[in-house]
Amino acid sequence: MERLSQIDSLNTAIGTNSVATNKQSDDASSHSNATNKKQPYISHQPDSNGHIHYSDDEHAMWQALLARQAEQTPNRACTAYLDGLTKLNLPTTHIPQLHDIDEVLQATTGWQTAAVPALISFGKFFKLLANKSFPVATFIRRFDDMDYIEEPDIFHEIVGHCPLLTHPAFAAFNETYGKLGLSATKEERWFLARLYWFTIEFGLVGSRVEDRRIYGGGILSSPFETIYALDRTPQELPIAQNKPQSQPQSQPEHRAFDLLDVLRTPYRIDQIQPIYYVIDELDTLFDIVNSDIMGTVKKAMSLGLFEPTYPEKTR
Repeated sequence: MERLSQIDSLNTAIGTNSVATNKQSDDASSHSNATNKKQPYISHQPDSNGHIHYSDDEHAMWQALLARQAEQTPNRACTAYLDGLTKLNLPTTHIPQLHDIDEVLQATTGWQTAAVPALISFGKFFKLLANKSFPVATFIRRFDDMDYIEEPDIFHEIVGHCPLLTHPAFAAFNETYGKLGLSATKEERWFLARLYWFTIEFGLVGSRVEDRRIYGGGILSSPFETIYALDRTPQELPIAQNKPQSQPQSQPEHRAFDLLDVLRTPYRIDQIQPIYYVIDELDTLFDIVNSDIMGTVKKAMSLGLFEPTYPEKTR
């Protein structure tokens, strides 16, 4: 569920002089191919009173997704996420208005939401985060995309991310990430994208396996991946209605978080993740933002990417 729309053009801009160019294209080359095969999603625009109108079918999709996740997240999501979900008190029968979310975020960490299209530029994305505004695409997935969607819809943003934006460490990480991105070069932003991907989108927390939980919004907004990410009995996995183009390996690999390794790890947006990075506790995000992130980015750029663990995409 990649929010940044300029990945393909960024590959071109970086060119063959990059030490990692020969591997970078794997991360996002599938984006345009996959999304062009179906009708694109379009965000709803608010009316003159700031109210966004959704259809009955869209509200039904929200209700179905929320009900399904309510069964799966209690024993899989981290405590801070569940606490944030309680604070948001999301409606179960209809898609919430963003100003209702903003009231809770403002009162806890000073954040707010910002309505955006499905995909936005790097520059706009970083600027919003740096100003404590979390981008929210105001459309919801179709029923045939219920289990997995590449584009970040309102369910992904509100249910996947906003509960943890009530937590100081998660909020501080997003703000610092935005500020770093604003001043980064194009190639540095490319490597920074991996940090966001393996933490805010697909991160796990808990050093002990038995205590491990999910904090990544990309996982928590995907009914299929919520089970898969912590699964140790592959035969019990549900059958995804809308399967990603590449099917997941029988069990995911959990790796202890190491900033340099994270920045060098390729990923694809059109499949369930084969690798998840694990932080010890949510406050570890404070340690990450206080570390030399950009210095490590430069080191990762000089070393290049690891070999992908996923199969090469067939075109």
